[in-house]
Amino acid sequence: MHDLGILLTFSGGLTAALVLGFLAHRIKVSPIVGYLLAGVIVGPFTPGYVANRAVAEQFAEIGVILLLFGIGLRFHLRELLAVWRLAIPGALVQSAMSTFVLAALLRLFDWSWISGIILGMAISVASTVVMALVLGERHDLHATIGHIAIGWTVVEDLLTVAMLLLLPIFFGQGGGEQSAAAALGIAGLKVVGLVAVVVVLGKWAIPWSLERIEKTRQRELFTLAVLVLAVGIAVGSALVFGVSMALGAFLAGLAVGRSEFAARAAGDAVPMRDAFAVLFFVSVGMLFDPSSLVQVPHLIAVVLAVVVIGKPLAALVTVRLLGVPMSTALPVGAAFSQVGEFSFILGTVARQLGLLSDEGWNALVAASIISIALNPAIYRFARGLASPTPKLAQPPAGARPAVDPNQCILVGHGPVGRIVHSLLADRGASVTVIDLNLDTVRALKADGVRAMYGDVLRAGTLEEAGIATAGSLILTADVAEAAEIIRQARMLNPELRVLVRCTHLRDAPALKRAGASVVAAGEAEVGVALVEAMTADDVSECGAQELQRDAVRTRLYGTGSITPPASHA
Repeated sequence: MHDLGILLTFSGGLTAALVLGFLAHRIKVSPIVGYLLAGVIVGPFTPGYVANRAVAEQFAEIGVILLLFGIGLRFHLRELLAVWRLAIPGALVQSAMSTFVLAALLRLFDWSWISGIILGMAISVASTVVMALVLGERHDLHATIGHIAIGWTVVEDLLTVAMLLLLPIFFGQGGGEQSAAAALGIAGLKVVGLVAVVVVLGKWAIPWSLERIEKTRQRELFTLAVLVLAVGIAVGSALVFGVSMALGAFLAGLAVGRSEFAARAAGDAVPMRDAFAVLFFVSVGMLFDPSSLVQVPHLIAVVLAVVVIGKPLAALVTVRLLGVPMSTALPVGAAFSQVGEFSFILGTVARQLGLLSDEGWNALVAASIISIALNPAIYRFARGLASPTPKLAQPPAGARPAVDPNQCILVGHGPVGRIVHSLLADRGASVTVIDLNLDTVRALKADGVRAMYGDVLRAGTLEEAGIATAGSLILTADVAEAAEIIRQARMLNPELRVLVRCTHLRDAPALKRAGASVVAAGEAEVGVALVEAMTADDVSECGAQELQRDAVRTRLYGTGSITPPASHA
């Protein structure tokens, strides 16, 4: 009656990833290892349930698109251009060195130079998905380290696209230098054309469209618009311009990131991204044939050694030659100790052209899985070595960013929010305002206030606002989801002081249980103010008046009642 193949693959893959990811976390290793093992278990090379690999790869592609879109959202164009002088020569030199070293080593196993170079080019590419997750885990994704590494992978993706065009020309039916030159020229024009189209869209069409959708006040429509932009531009890039969907998604993120809708778009994309990104690792695990560990162990060992030792060293040397300090160069080099999704695409094309044997393919897959599993630990080790260096003004690996008591995030800029903002500004606090009224955000920005348009219920919005380093979060907007917002904020910053406004006194206990430091209920505070005004003439001393006020609040709120905000709030 119903074809359950897609649903079984989706549910089976996610279930296996959940179980093994949880177990991996419990034994203090990266959940990525669990996701990869889940793919091996549901793959065709192990007994029991077998998921549809083609379907899993399609789901995984969506995860890659959303991840690259999210990276592009938070990657300002000026930051990308700032690292371009490092990314272009770095990617070229590192790829060339890794390719030559592996090809030379494979000559010892009677491999041809052509096959060795093809496999070398495949392993020289790093996975943007893995890199983004590992860098994000160490709070380095949007630091200098992350900018260099991500810019580097963008260049590698472009090089890989060029190779995918050239391989059929040189080794397929017909070819020659003239055809190769023409193909490169056409590819270059297509990339330039894509960038031009995305720039135009980002300047006029995307902001205009999102503003019209925002005015509907329908959350699901805005989320749908973000999904359409990410997937639509990515797919259009592949169909029309012949480039990778990942590159198209990254450029789409850059375009949306230039608009005032960036924070909300990032928040909407995060839940979908995380779910589908897991399926990327599951699909990689499904490619692995465990018997290859016995059949070609020597070949796997050589390829793996180049990936986890040769590539990081090549990247480290290259970055150091370009003038980057060791404190930054060491983590950047370590980030490349893995094999990317483009490796499999290039390997597949090479197999179809007869340039890569089954042994070479199995070695590529095995080395990729092992290196992806090892990459978080390698990066943590390198990050730990770099941390003591004075030039790296960042906390040690695994440490949370330092909290700034003077930094405050204010949610809502209605009548109450405006009063709070004014008082905080008078006290010299650094305030970031989050509001879902676009006109309010624009007015605040025009006045020089740091303001963001976004849904605070989305964790991505809080992250973009700087929740990790904020001293206080103040919710002046009376929202039904306040308790969930508090819980998310606490997860992102356990040291955070959370001050919440609510209308009804009955809501105060739930907000306190969720983690609110201070709750101010409108019903209670109006009552307190009225009683205070009525008895003002009977209470001669200010201290006695404060005691009376606190006593009333204690009766209303119970234990752990409202306390005045600290001076740094």
